[in-house]
Amino acid sequence: MASMKGKKERKILQVALDVLELERAVEIGKESIEGGADWLEAGTPLIKSEGMNAIRTLKDAFRDVKIVADMKTMDTGAIEVEMAAKSGASVVSILAVADNAVIEEAIKSARKYGVAIMVDIMNVDDPVRRAKEMEEMGVDYVCVHVGIDQQMQGMDTLNLLEKVSAAINTQLAVAGGVDAEMASEAVNLGAEVIIVGGNITRSANVKESTTKIRESMDLGIAGKEERKRMKTLDEQIFELFMDVSTPNISDAMHRKGVMRGIKPLFEDIKLVGKAVTVQTFEGDWAKPVEATDVAKEGDVIVVYAGSKDVAPWGELASWSCKQKGIAGFVIDGAVRDVDEIRRLRFPVFAKYIVPNAGEPKGFGELNAEIKCGGEEVKPGDWIIGDDNGVVVVPKERAYEIARRAKEVWKNEERVREEIKSGKTLSQVLDLYKWEKK
Repeated sequence: MASMKGKKERKILQVALDVLELERAVEIGKESIEGGADWLEAGTPLIKSEGMNAIRTLKDAFRDVKIVADMKTMDTGAIEVEMAAKSGASVVSILAVADNAVIEEAIKSARKYGVAIMVDIMNVDDPVRRAKEMEEMGVDYVCVHVGIDQQMQGMDTLNLLEKVSAAINTQLAVAGGVDAEMASEAVNLGAEVIIVGGNITRSANVKESTTKIRESMDLGIAGKEERKRMKTLDEQIFELFMDVSTPNISDAMHRKGVMRGIKPLFEDIKLVGKAVTVQTFEGDWAKPVEATDVAKEGDVIVVYAGSKDVAPWGELASWSCKQKGIAGFVIDGAVRDVDEIRRLRFPVFAKYIVPNAGEPKGFGELNAEIKCGGEEVKPGDWIIGDDNGVVVVPKERAYEIARRAKEVWKNEERVREEIKSGKTLSQVLDLYKWEKK
């Protein structure tokens, strides 16, 4: 097949309608078309929820728009392509991990019914080799796709796109966490179809978000040398956690990681940083204060104190942290001088407030594994606090959880806007339909 890569014609923006409710899909589709989208995808969740009626309804609502059926076919290639085509799809997506016989039958069916085949190489062992095999078999598009769960763990869609683009001439689609910046780079790397899901469908303003990505695609970028400096992983994690709330993170962690009974000292508070842990004993404030010397700028001191009656932390220690740039202090125990700490606006979270302090005896340990608010905390774990409380995220899963929390935030942004338009929450979520039977 002749290559389309590198041509200057307008590239295709495909919006993946990965929602469960058909009415919501149509509304989001309308706004995205107004914003500059070219194709609409009946996403796999929508197809599983509504069946072929999802494709029929989208085609009826958008007669002049190509509808992509993301069937993720693994078997019965001919049958699934036929039913999608007869329902109104112009492009049918199947999985490259399927057996070659399945893909061959899908291609034959596609030629019979006048639709295009897009093969998704997600989860194949050797993406470049499999993409070459798909090209030899005569598929219309190869979709370079890093799945949501893989994105959460840091897999890079653009790196894979660059490798596949250099190996084949078949038209390429790209999917997997694509935002405006990635869309621009994907065009530069040779993608013909840019597939965007949550960064459009979960935004508060679908039309505006679509337009932003459309403009980014049309503008393109000059080359790698003009790309922004790559942020470190810790910088990315920090920015993501700053964008979300502790309820978002709790949802992303399936209600895990929440420190029990630990509250902020003042309102409108935000804390994000990596833990320096302290184990101390009743009335002994030496180790918590010494932690200030160990902690680096941006770190959070996390203490298990073992007492609700004596405070190993107060105003002067808080001043010391603020001067050094330490992000905040969390204690399973008591603090004092809270009026001064509030004036200082140094982020402190505690279980108790008392007036009396103890003595600096030096018992305890720094950077040992502790429990705080009933949750295990290890040195380097991420601590996030706000007006709702504090959560701890294991450092090994920090990037994944930060990404998942951002997806929770995006979804809530979209639901909030639909509620503002006059619907109730139960109507937006079609709650009665999805209650457990």
